[in-house]
Amino acid sequence: MPTFAILGSGGWGTAVAILLAQRPGCVVRLWCANPSTAGDLRLHRENRRQLPGVLIPANVTITADAAEAVAGADAWIVAIPTAFLRSTIRRFHGMHPPGVPIISLSKGLEIATFQRPTEILGEELGAARFAVLSGPSHAEEVAFSQPTSLVAASTDVALAEWVQRHLGGERFRIYTSKDLVGVELAGALKNVMGLAAGICDGLGFGDNAKAALLTRGLVEMQRFGVAHGADPATFGGLAGLGDLITTCFSKHGRNRRAGERVAKGCTLDEVMSGPQVAEGIFTARSVYERAMAAKIDSPIFTGVYRILYEGHPARDAVEALLGRPPKPERIEG
Repeated sequence: MPTFAILGSGGWGTAVAILLAQRPGCVVRLWCANPSTAGDLRLHRENRRQLPGVLIPANVTITADAAEAVAGADAWIVAIPTAFLRSTIRRFHGMHPPGVPIISLSKGLEIATFQRPTEILGEELGAARFAVLSGPSHAEEVAFSQPTSLVAASTDVALAEWVQRHLGGERFRIYTSKDLVGVELAGALKNVMGLAAGICDGLGFGDNAKAALLTRGLVEMQRFGVAHGADPATFGGLAGLGDLITTCFSKHGRNRRAGERVAKGCTLDEVMSGPQVAEGIFTARSVYERAMAAKIDSPIFTGVYRILYEGHPARDAVEALLGRPPKPERIEG
């Protein structure tokens, strides 16, 4: 069985470590960016902040030592929030052996460069073999072994199948895809729609409004993705529609929760104070700037950006969306 180095000890990284540690013979090392976090996890064998009540198995090695974490690993699994990915992964400069695959769990886009997580990893580590694992997958449910289905995407079909074989299981079902760009973009864009859904909730709108938001939001996601080289079909799958549903309706959805707080009057600084990173806040800015530059019609992305970064009242932004001229429905793709 392979040795996995999991880089990032947030809820998702911890959940995947717990999942893999249950596989006979699997060696799992969980790397923490902060030594104090590593000490707390080792002492309590529990991620008390993000996954309270879930035991981290004794066979998971917890370390803040980068070299120890990746030594002899058959694959690196990166679960570092995109906003901090570049600065954090630089700690591993010169440590990545050629040919060792990197499996990215990060969802988002870098504000300054608009780069996807695998592009950042390739640039910083000189790596070339990537897979992206994405889809509807709340860490809180995965950690408790609740049924989950994801998609592993890679331009290297053999690598996607390797991920499917070694990470997948009866309650962690993995499909494969060759559309790495589309799966990665879908995982980032759905977070912005999660903020929009939370804003609807915070304003007290009902299921009708949210269903319309998700449907039209999916069209915007697809339109944006196709303009950047994605396969339109990807957005109707687990990484697109599947993750969008989970993000926009679940009590665990951190972006939905952040949008709800914004609509109820919390400042952006208050929302960003944690305890979990709402990646959509950073992604909303990147997507808006890119959509404007490329002249991509994106009224929902634009509305979220203006609420977050230009101080537009949430209700006014929603009213502006509702006041757009009616036109025939067109499902793109």
